Amino acid sequence: MNRKFLLGLLVITGLQFNASAQSLVKYVDPFIGTGGHGHTYPGATVPFGMVQVSPDNGDQGWDWCSGYHYSSSYISGFSHLHLSGTGCGDWLDISVMPSTKHVDDSIRFIRTPFSHKNEKATPGFYSVTMDDGIKASFTATERVALHKYEFPKGVAPFVRFNIAVAINWDRSDKTRIYLENDSTIVGYRYSHGWANVQRIYFAARTSVPVKKISIYDNKTHELVNQDAESGDVYNGEIEFADASGKPVMMKLALSSVSWENAQEALSEMKGWNFEQIRQKAEDKWEAELEKIQVQTAVADNMSDHQKRIFYTALYHTCMAPVLYSDKDGSYKNSLGNVCKTKKGQRYTVFSLWDTFRGENPLLTVTQPERNIDILNSMLDFYDENGLLPVWDLSTFETNCMSGYHAVPVLADAVLKNTPGLDAEHVYKAMVASANQKERGTPNYIKYGYLPSDKGSFSVTLTVEYAYDDWCIAQVAKKLGKMDDYALFMKRADSWKHLFDRTTGFMRPKKADGSWVTPFDPYEASTDWETSNYEEGNAWQYTFFVPHDVRGLAKEFGSTDAFITKLDSLFSTTSEIHGESAPPDVSGLIGQYAHGNEPSHHIAYMYSFVGQPWKTQEKVRRIIDQMYHDDIDGYAGNEDCGQMSAWGVWSMCGMFPANPANGEYVFGTPVFKEVKIKVPGNKFLKITANNTSAQNLYIQSVKLNGKPYSKSYITHEQLMKGGTLEFTMGSTPNKNFGAADKDCPGGA
Repeated sequence: MNRKFLLGLLVITGLQFNASAQSLVKYVDPFIGTGGHGHTYPGATVPFGMVQVSPDNGDQGWDWCSGYHYSSSYISGFSHLHLSGTGCGDWLDISVMPSTKHVDDSIRFIRTPFSHKNEKATPGFYSVTMDDGIKASFTATERVALHKYEFPKGVAPFVRFNIAVAINWDRSDKTRIYLENDSTIVGYRYSHGWANVQRIYFAARTSVPVKKISIYDNKTHELVNQDAESGDVYNGEIEFADASGKPVMMKLALSSVSWENAQEALSEMKGWNFEQIRQKAEDKWEAELEKIQVQTAVADNMSDHQKRIFYTALYHTCMAPVLYSDKDGSYKNSLGNVCKTKKGQRYTVFSLWDTFRGENPLLTVTQPERNIDILNSMLDFYDENGLLPVWDLSTFETNCMSGYHAVPVLADAVLKNTPGLDAEHVYKAMVASANQKERGTPNYIKYGYLPSDKGSFSVTLTVEYAYDDWCIAQVAKKLGKMDDYALFMKRADSWKHLFDRTTGFMRPKKADGSWVTPFDPYEASTDWETSNYEEGNAWQYTFFVPHDVRGLAKEFGSTDAFITKLDSLFSTTSEIHGESAPPDVSGLIGQYAHGNEPSHHIAYMYSFVGQPWKTQEKVRRIIDQMYHDDIDGYAGNEDCGQMSAWGVWSMCGMFPANPANGEYVFGTPVFKEVKIKVPGNKFLKITANNTSAQNLYIQSVKLNGKPYSKSYITHEQLMKGGTLEFTMGSTPNKNFGAADKDCPGGA
């Protein structure tokens, strides 16, 4: 064969291969979740990147926790730090905004109108043409954002650094901006808000020289010299010469340590080729999405709909935690100490009350290398603060939400024999959190439950601490600490003190042992001083015993009585009582609230008591009703990947209902085929014969070609790879998974 012809054939084949490989990002829509109460952002970032450059509307309120909500038609700036799907708003640091003229500093936000029809977002890329004629495009590497501004011809381009901007809970304490040379701007922003201590440094470099910089004292709005120290907070505006319609580009890098480190980080991005850098960002996303490959039964609009839901969800599972350290592992923590990781990188944004349930177990499969750094970041937090993180933001403990849920994440890792993790160090940290002197823990230990008259959220804290203590017990047993195992197993039964057999609910109890009256299982409250349930009510929290589902069933008197109660959860009225009911209790099917995380394991509980066919029916109903490929997308806050992780797991056909026991309980697979990449360049191939909207019930299962009767598989089985084959049908097979030996959660 002619060598030139062969070479050409290889090139064409390679191009065809690359074209087919680059096929999954097209199913991701970053606008999914930016409407409703999803609280996601559409901007440019790479997987788990430190920089998230995204538009902010300048609006205040709960639905602007990420800075952006699809209902708005204004843009006030493009900032570089964003939270994905949270219920509290913070960050939005280092906001910049291009304009066609000088903007007086007394104007808080420029707020330029725009139309969504002139807006585009794909993984690693965001672009918008605003009504003033400026087209702003963005892409990113891990620590650097690349801006491209295309100004109308005949105007002098301006870019405002509105680093004093504050939205929602956030407030600026001290900011600085300096022009180091004709194309380099550096500065920092110190602020407080949800996280009371935040420090971020930046360095920006422009593709064309800066003609002029104007720096303003944010209090007086007067021009000042850039070396002035009279004020605390400054904004800045840079002006360029007429670019004659050519793009003005800017790289902006972040560091938690210093602007010198931020300047070093600029070298992470080579050159000014926007499309090349954008492609590299997209390639990183493609590599993440290829870790779980799905095929639908038929190629039609419905299959594309399912793929858009699935791959956008998988995309959102890679938005947090995010990098916090510089390339060499250095970072400045909330105590003001410059630290350096022993190995790897430091991460922050740990929404653990949400993510321990499904997101973190997913990371053990999809992020085996990165997950070590994430786990060790929690241990670094313990070393620096004396306790494991509850909700770590910028390495500051926000103490948001209940439980000490770094425990199940770390316990799961130890029990899965995760390499690179010091089990004794983990155990010491877990015990410290379990014996802390705050968050109601002393009274929980003293009484065996948290009395309602000794602290708020008494029921929530009791049942969640009980689960966390069960996790500690399992690690104690693995490490041969049998006295500790017995102690924490006793604490794991604390939920029993609050279960009222008369009403069939977990309900608050006083220190003297009497029940709190009156009692309304439908009541939910946002009053931190008086509420006994955090973001929920008795209906949802009665079922939070993921470590002892069969024990909970016994408390009801029989398995049948327990199943009847589970059925009633999904069929009772969806009314929520109370004058200050939290908006988080959303996505209701009866009193099952999929828009909030405490419900996420409940549909899978039927499988623990021999009725997995009911799990299959409920899970498919939740998938169909609560996940959409439009701007509303999610039934509630996306919550740093957890809402999406439930969708990813469940559409694949399983879920870690007890997030730390290494079992994945079968639900109902949506796709004809799923291939999950596992270490060693292997795959677990999941096939679902005859799956369809009607054929949602498992008829039989084979594992590696052999009949398989259990209604779950273990982490060890998943990570070995192989083939898991479901045969589906339109009517329940009530015998499958019904035997006690085939149920998850056994001894």
